[in-house]
Amino acid sequence: MMSQSGAPILVLNANTKRKFGHKVQLENIAAGKAIADVVRTCIGPRAMLKMLMDPMGGIVMTNDGNAILREITVQHPAAKSFIEIARTQDEEVGDGTTSVVVLAGEILGVAEQFLEQKLHPTVIIRAYRQALEDMLDFLDKEYSMPLSLDDEPKLIEVIKSCVGTKFIGRWSDLACSIALNAVKTVSIRDEGRTEIDIKRYAKVEKVPGGAIEDSQVLNGIMLNKDVTHPKMRRFIKNPRIILLDCSLEFKKGESQTEVEIVKETDFTRLLQIEEEYIQQICSDIIALKPDLVCTEKGVSDLAQHFLLKANISVLRRLRKSDNNRVARACNATIVTRTDELRESHVGTGAGQFEIKKIGDEYFTFITECVNPKACTILLRGPSKDILNEVERNLQDALHVAKNIMLNPKLVSGGGSIEMAISQSLVKKSAEIAGVTQWPYKAVAQALEVIPRTLLQNCGVSTIRTMTSLRAKHAVSGNESWGINGETGEMADMRDLKVWEPIVVKSQVYKTAIETAILLVRIDDIVSGTKKKGDDGQPKAAAQPTEESMKE
Repeated sequence: MMSQSGAPILVLNANTKRKFGHKVQLENIAAGKAIADVVRTCIGPRAMLKMLMDPMGGIVMTNDGNAILREITVQHPAAKSFIEIARTQDEEVGDGTTSVVVLAGEILGVAEQFLEQKLHPTVIIRAYRQALEDMLDFLDKEYSMPLSLDDEPKLIEVIKSCVGTKFIGRWSDLACSIALNAVKTVSIRDEGRTEIDIKRYAKVEKVPGGAIEDSQVLNGIMLNKDVTHPKMRRFIKNPRIILLDCSLEFKKGESQTEVEIVKETDFTRLLQIEEEYIQQICSDIIALKPDLVCTEKGVSDLAQHFLLKANISVLRRLRKSDNNRVARACNATIVTRTDELRESHVGTGAGQFEIKKIGDEYFTFITECVNPKACTILLRGPSKDILNEVERNLQDALHVAKNIMLNPKLVSGGGSIEMAISQSLVKKSAEIAGVTQWPYKAVAQALEVIPRTLLQNCGVSTIRTMTSLRAKHAVSGNESWGINGETGEMADMRDLKVWEPIVVKSQVYKTAIETAILLVRIDDIVSGTKKKGDDGQPKAAAQPTEESMKE
C-alpha cells in the first residue's frame, strides 16, 4: 500500500506471509489433487496396499483411505481439510473413504479451467450446489432400488461388494457372514426405532496365531482374563452370573487415617471388623448362589477364600465396556453395592463359561447365550499387521451392514451409478441458462473419475473403454453398466452382483462437493510465523543492555 508521499505503508507484521487471489485457489486445487493422487490406486478390487511408517517405527499396511491419510502428516492447510473429509466419511458411514477423496480432488480439478477463464468463484459454487441437489435427487428417485431385510443372499451381495476391494476379499464369504451376524446380534428394535451400536457392543478381539479362516463371531463374549484363584472352576455349564461395580476388599480411608489403640485386643478387633465386613459382602453374594462373579475392581485374598469355599469363580478388574457387554449378552444387571443384589440381577442367559488358553494367554469365554445383544468377533491371523488390516476392513463391512439395516436402499456399484448420474446431469444442463451450465456440466465430467480410476487400476486402455461406456449409458435402460474391477471390461453390475448402500454414495457426493465448494471459496491465506532465535525459541524483544543505556 502506498501513501500519498509515495512511501510504502506496512499494514501486516513483517513476518506474516500473505497469499491472495487466483494463486491461492490454484494452490488449493493442486494440494487437493496431490492428496487424491496418494489414494487413487486404492480404489477397486485391484487395489494396491500402502505401507506407512509412523514416527514410533510401527508399520501400517492398508488400502483404507482414512487409515492412509490419518498417518500422513501434511503442511498445506487445504490438504488438511482433505484428510478431514476421509475421517468424516469413515465416522459417518464407514465405507467410501477413498472414493470421497478422489472425487473431491477431481471436482476441484475441473474448477481450475473456470478460474483460469476468470469466472467468479461464487458462480462456480452456485453451479456445484445445484448439481449436488440434482445428484441426490437422481440417486434417490431414479437409480435406487429398495431391499427387503429378510433377503439374506442380497444382503451378503452388498457386503461382498464392499469387502471385495479390500485385503480380506479372498475370505469374502467369511467376512460377510461375520459382519452380518454381528450386526444382527447387536441390533435392537423397539417402538419403531432401530439402534445398532457396533462400536460399543461388537468388540473385535485380535489374537495372533492360527489362520484367518478360524475367525468367527462368538455367540457371546470373550475376555482376556483368568480366574483369580487356581482352584476355582474353569468350566461351568449354564452359569448364574453376577456383575459388580464395587471392590470386594476392605475400604481404605481416602485420606490419612490415624487410629489410637489402647489395648492389644483393640488391634485384633480392628482386623476382625475388616474380616467381618468382607464376610458380610461375600455372604450377600453367596446368598444368590451364583457360579461366576465379575467385578470391575479388585478382590482381596480373603474374599477369594470365602467365594472359593462356596464354589464360585471370580474374575476381577474387568473393563467397564467389557462388563457392559457381558451384561447385554447374558441378560444380567451391573450392581454397585452387594447389599442391593436381587435375584433379578443375576444373568442366566449364558449357556457356558469356559477358560481356554490361546497362544500363551488365558481367555474367558462366556458363550452359547440365549438371544445375546452383544458379541465378540474373534480374529485370528498370522501377524499383528495383518490382523490390524483385517480389523479395519471388517469395520467397513460392519458399517455397510449397519447402513443397509437402517436404510435398506441400494444403488449399483462399479462406477455405473456415477456414469448414470453423469449422463442425467449432462441432459439436465441443457435446461440451465447462462454461464452456470459450464461448471454444472463439469461436475458431470468429474464423476467419471470413479470408473476411470477403476480402469487405470486394472491396467487396461482407459480412453477406449470409457468411450464405449459413455455410449452404453447414452442408450436408456443400461443404467447399471459399469466396470468389472477384476478384468477392466464393461459389465452389467446386476449380473456381477455389485451393489452399494445408497447412504454411502449420497454421503460421498455431499462431502466431496461441499469440500470443493469450501476450497474454491478461499481467496486469501495469511500465515503468521514468529521468527525463531538460534535455540529454536521465538525471540523476545531485545532487552536494553547497560552499554546502550550509557550511550
